[in-house]
Amino acid sequence: MTLAATIRRQIAEDWHERSDRDFANPGSALRAAGKGNPRNLPCPTCKEPNKLTPKDKRLGYQCDTCARQDEGGGY
Repeated sequence: MTLAATIRRQIAEDWHERSDRDFANPGSALRAAGKGNPRNLPCPTCKEPNKLTPKDKRLGYQCDTCARQDEGGGY
């Protein structure tokens, strides 16, 4: 493998690892909670507390349960 191909592969692997950490769960659009992004806000739809992070709220998200219901998945 050439040096350029090795670098491209490493960049892709690093991006994939970082992007996995960015999300709360596989298949979820909600962002991962952490020190700078605590899960401390209610869902705007069901009003359940501690469902969203500030980044989720800025993005206009609702909790995964409500999102599944809106997508036809039910509770």
